[in-house]
Amino acid sequence: MANIEPRRRVFGRPALLLATGGIIAVSLWAGTRCLSQGMGGAGMPGYEGGAGMPGYRGGVGGPGQMGMGYSDQQFVVMMIPHHDGAIAMADLALTRAQRPEIKALAKSIKASQTRENAQMRAWYEQWYGKDVPSWGPGTGWGWQNGMGMGGGMGMGGGMGGGMGMGMGMGQMGGGTNLSALSAAPDFDRAFIEQMIPHHQMGVMMASMAQTNSQHPELRQLQQAMVRVQSDEIQQMSQWYRSWYGTR
Repeated sequence: MANIEPRRRVFGRPALLLATGGIIAVSLWAGTRCLSQGMGGAGMPGYEGGAGMPGYRGGVGGPGQMGMGYSDQQFVVMMIPHHDGAIAMADLALTRAQRPEIKALAKSIKASQTRENAQMRAWYEQWYGKDVPSWGPGTGWGWQNGMGMGGGMGMGGGMGGGMGMGMGMGQMGGGTNLSALSAAPDFDRAFIEQMIPHHQMGVMMASMAQTNSQHPELRQLQQAMVRVQSDEIQQMSQWYRSWYGTR
């Protein structure tokens, strides 16, 4: 993995960014474990028993099939909406960014993560015989509501919903806030400040998954995610120091 130490000095709050990333990662995997043990089913629109999101019927792959830890199935289900958040940010940058460097990066992020999403969807259908459950716009998760990637995944149906993904999909998005980004007076600066923690979350998710992935082709994709997004983090950090200085 590329050295990403510089990014921890960009914002002057390294402990917050790294600690938040660690908490999110633990919540992410712990949440799916709790859901797989039949603790879900409460408070989410579209639930029909078990663990789910809108459109789920009995959780990922049916009740209890997520097991006690990681699965490729849950990785795909969670990485696709995470990618969708980055794509949405990139779309904003293509119209609002002032610097050509940001526009070029946004174009690259959109192209690569759109391609990865298509590949993961194809694998999911091939491996599990169904489409990836939808978490995006139009499913009631509040993509544009200032939570970025969603309105919360607590077991009680909200941010404070107890066990499971109590931090919410907005938190899994690594700090994404599309409403704030869209209205930011200095868009380029806000884009970097949001995309770096978003990428940090993606790197953490893919890094954790690599050692347990059951499919070698997905493992290769996870390795590529770590490599590419780590390089992008380093590049954005360098730009931030050059354009805005350290603080």
